[in-house]
Amino acid sequence: MGNEEAGSLLGVGAGAGRSDERPPPLPPRPSQLSMSKSKDRPPLQSKPTTALSSMTIQTLSFPDGSRGTFSTPTDSAADSATANAAASPSPPTDDHDVSAMGLHTISTPRKQDTDESMSVMSMAPTLRPPGDLESLLVEDMAKKSPAWVLLRSQSAAVLPFETIRAEQSTMFTGFEREFDDIPDESAADGNDADRLRLWKSKLKHYMILSSAGKPIYSRHGDLALINSSMGVVQTIISFYEGAKSPLLGFTAGDARFVIVTEGPLYFVAISRLGESDSQLRAQLNALYMQILSTLTLPGLTNIFAHRPSTDLRRPLQGTETLLSSLADSFTKGSPSALLGALECLKLRKSHRLSINNAFLKARADSLLYGLIVAGGRLVSVIRPRRHSLHPSDLQLIFNMLFESGGIKAAGGENWIPLCLPAFNNQGYLYMYVSFLDGRPADSAHTTTDSAAANDATAIILISPDKESFFALQKMRDDVVTELKKKGHLDLIKAAANKSRPLVTEIAPSTQISHFLFKSRANVQFCMPSLQSTFSSLISHRRLMSLYSHLHAAMHARHSHLKVLHCVSDEATSLAWVTPIFEFYCVAGPNTSRTVMTQGANKIMQWAKREEERLFIIGGGVF
Repeated sequence: MGNEEAGSLLGVGAGAGRSDERPPPLPPRPSQLSMSKSKDRPPLQSKPTTALSSMTIQTLSFPDGSRGTFSTPTDSAADSATANAAASPSPPTDDHDVSAMGLHTISTPRKQDTDESMSVMSMAPTLRPPGDLESLLVEDMAKKSPAWVLLRSQSAAVLPFETIRAEQSTMFTGFEREFDDIPDESAADGNDADRLRLWKSKLKHYMILSSAGKPIYSRHGDLALINSSMGVVQTIISFYEGAKSPLLGFTAGDARFVIVTEGPLYFVAISRLGESDSQLRAQLNALYMQILSTLTLPGLTNIFAHRPSTDLRRPLQGTETLLSSLADSFTKGSPSALLGALECLKLRKSHRLSINNAFLKARADSLLYGLIVAGGRLVSVIRPRRHSLHPSDLQLIFNMLFESGGIKAAGGENWIPLCLPAFNNQGYLYMYVSFLDGRPADSAHTTTDSAAANDATAIILISPDKESFFALQKMRDDVVTELKKKGHLDLIKAAANKSRPLVTEIAPSTQISHFLFKSRANVQFCMPSLQSTFSSLISHRRLMSLYSHLHAAMHARHSHLKVLHCVSDEATSLAWVTPIFEFYCVAGPNTSRTVMTQGANKIMQWAKREEERLFIIGGGVF
């Protein structure tokens, strides 16, 4: 039995080794069978949805600032590689056709890429792709429906600062009481604790003291209340000066302290309004100029040269109202102080030229400068050929005449010795001031703007000769006679009594709520009416705080910004600075950059078109 099994095994092996015997053929494979049966069937129209195709995404920036993305074919190297792969024979796959498994080789024609890319995202209407893929995948979804356009147009009508939340308005909650006086020590209805609490509640303080620690001026509080605080400030400043490192400023809590040292005087500003150091320093320099306009620099130096502990309040007695009115204009927000420029009354070029000629025709020999001012805005100026008035000097004159109220209340004629520090801080000039009372005969306008309400018109004549009062008085009479004869005086009063134009009158259909435009060559600016969006004290302060932030960002040290666009929950703002002009504007929080730019361009065109009416270019020269 064992031999039979062995023989059978050998017989099988011998049969397999013979060349004339072959095994029977195997049945066909199912894949080959199905392929052979489907040769006559047309190809399927469906395409695979799991295939990946390479594409290059490029971004295109449009002039309005928006971006668009789109796909392009891959580079030529990839295309040539694909073509070579399609032309070369496929590698062996053990007689298996990969197409039978539902896959394609890399040499799939590129015409299928568009169809395959549609599987990247779902077309469900509730989903939206990212912004960079929107134009690539669903280009029609960029089109807004009429309902969306209507909703956007309504939301764009939201005015600046209308959406301020309650917790954001705490800083300005008590701003309307910022200028209320603190009761004196002798007041029966208040104690020291209440007076100190009121003093600390003020958002802005100005202090002036001497290097010996003597208090000179404080905007809020009397001497008994602020004496200890000034002593602390003087100690801190003296400590740093002793270390040969002058103290310029520091921050304590939410308050910013800025210090300016001018000879024997220390000027301190304490602000919680978010102003920059350079802006606060410019305000303190203006207060210093106000003191020099009263004492002159040699007079101030001589006072402290003999007695360093001199109490300067006595020489400055009577000028506290000038310092306070100047400080209050900074706290309320002064475009003129922020921009370092003056605002002019809008007049026709021919009318202004005629006024200048009347001035020049009646000019006295001792005249240095002649000005006509109406409603706090400059109407006309005549000057020597090689001399010009600095804006800071004119701001001191305007503050004295229109802000403090003392001289204007007196009316009539005034003869005032005055030092103009930017012109010459060594001596006095003499200023003849005459207010022209009465309203224009044909005035049909109602004053609505706070600045235009002050429609007083004044003629200002400045001379270095203290004996020239009567010569300047005669010149004033001749000028007024000539202006009345030609009807220019009523024209000036009507223009001063009329409010500034609205933004919608300057640039129709614009969404800009307010703007400031400064001509850098003329050192003058213009702005529209504050009515009615920014007529209140708080809204005006918010507006000026926003302008202060824009101005500080554009003029910061080592900053090379030309255009700045800021978006917040309260407002949208734009700053644009060139060597020719400075432009700042504010709009609602939903205003787009494109709309802001279009509105700014309209205002620029208006300012260029009305330049000779808005600004005094050159003035009268003799």
